Amino acid sequence: MEATIHMIILSMLLAVAIAIVRIKDLFAVVMLAGIYGLLSATFFVLMDAMDVAFTEAAVGAGISTLLMLTALSMTGRYASTGSSYKPLLALGLVVFTGAMLIFGTTDLPSIGDPQSPVNTHVGYDYLATTPEDIDIPNVVAAVLASYRGFDTFGEVVVIFTAGIGVLALLMRTPLNTSAVASMRDHVVLRVVAKMLIPLILLFGLYVQFHGEYGPGGGFQAGVIFASAFFLYAMLFGLGAARKVINMTLVRLLSALGVLIYGSVGLVSMLNGHNFLDYNALAANPIDGQHYGIILVELGVGITVASVMIIIFFTFSSRSQNEGDSD
Repeated sequence: MEATIHMIILSMLLAVAIAIVRIKDLFAVVMLAGIYGLLSATFFVLMDAMDVAFTEAAVGAGISTLLMLTALSMTGRYASTGSSYKPLLALGLVVFTGAMLIFGTTDLPSIGDPQSPVNTHVGYDYLATTPEDIDIPNVVAAVLASYRGFDTFGEVVVIFTAGIGVLALLMRTPLNTSAVASMRDHVVLRVVAKMLIPLILLFGLYVQFHGEYGPGGGFQAGVIFASAFFLYAMLFGLGAARKVINMTLVRLLSALGVLIYGSVGLVSMLNGHNFLDYNALAANPIDGQHYGIILVELGVGITVASVMIIIFFTFSSRSQNEGDSD
């Protein structure tokens, strides 16, 4: 029965992927991409990868769809194929890449092989030591925020750098506060949004501070939190959103999140421990781990939400100005 469900989900993924390739209505493509993300999240749930499923639902089906709709406002609804379009070349490249991927699977270990790298590497050590060292139910949060905290810090810096890059490239365009992809005439959408936006923000806070005990954490919470502001801007216009969001403060917050994360490591070093060794944050090492994870996850959430808002508003304001100049 389980294998049948897996095949059904995979078949639906294949059907949606083929539809995305064939349809020229870009709005429909964006909607199908969101459906593809939801189906992927469902498949991850069936594979017991709850944190990955949560991330895919929030990013792949959620905020990516909103960002692509914003990008769509800069282009047009329907794709056009110029004289330089070569479908056979594209098809050949896809077939070659797929063949190489299939060939690579021949070197993979058998499913369930106890001697495979996934069963002999550090994964089991994390599972065995997390209850004693950190004492939180969500091992994924323990790995990302504690055992591999330096790697996660690097990812946060990359996200912050991406936001700075967008600002450096596009911030010279003066902001036009008129609506972008506004849906002011849709009264039902606006009423429903006013009801949903507070719940989205509340859910974002729940995901932020419940990441130690269930799927979630700073990355997912930041994306969910930012999506509420995206929804507000799309339904009520950039002008109204600018009255709610202070972009100068948002830019400061994007740096503050990285600073919070890095400061936890500096405090650890000042107390005579290694960088991001949370045991130095409290007399009881387990309490120190809890404090450290909460603080670094807070830094992640602040930076992710701020950078997503920066990217959305920067691109939205630019697309509107380019439309006015045409």
